[in-house]
Amino acid sequence: MGHVDEPHEPPKGPERRGRGRRPAAEVRQAVLETAGAMLFEAGLPGITFEKVATRAGASKMTLYKWWPSPGALAFEAYFTAVEDTLAFADTGDIERDLTAQLHSFVGLLTGRPAGPVIAQFVGAAQTDPALADALAKHYVHPRRRLAADRLTGAQRVGQIRAEVDPQVVVDQLWGACYHRLMMPDEPLDTAFADALVDNLLRGIRG
Repeated sequence: MGHVDEPHEPPKGPERRGRGRRPAAEVRQAVLETAGAMLFEAGLPGITFEKVATRAGASKMTLYKWWPSPGALAFEAYFTAVEDTLAFADTGDIERDLTAQLHSFVGLLTGRPAGPVIAQFVGAAQTDPALADALAKHYVHPRRRLAADRLTGAQRVGQIRAEVDPQVVVDQLWGACYHRLMMPDEPLDTAFADALVDNLLRGIRG
């Protein structure tokens, strides 16, 4: 991330010991909400432990204790805000379910203020190991697992050929969307999502 925060400071303000000290869960929630608001206002470069702690009324030392980097904190705040988009419906119709999920995903990637932030995360993760780890554990791996499980279910009922690798299908569909996000020469929209599903299913249907 390139930013170096000032040395740790003793806990102060709303987290002080004794009467009036907030529960840890309340402090954490306040920090995540604050970081999320700041992220959507100014993007990832504006997130530092010092700025978030000051605005959330928390101690900077607490943030150092809970998150290994400002990027990891920013990602958890982002994930908390968009977590519902991981849902993957199972209506029994794999084409309908893939289309609905890709529409939701494209909406997430292109919507504001949340959309542009994911591109910043992908870029910053190349130099922030803590952010890369959070991105993989809490976003990439769960999304891949949900999609692969749904595709495997479609294989069991004969909607997709048994020899098809679900992980490759995930790369073909969602990877194509990420490609257009990072290299936006062509539109990233629901029409593109529909074309992806249609082209793919022509080749993998049971």
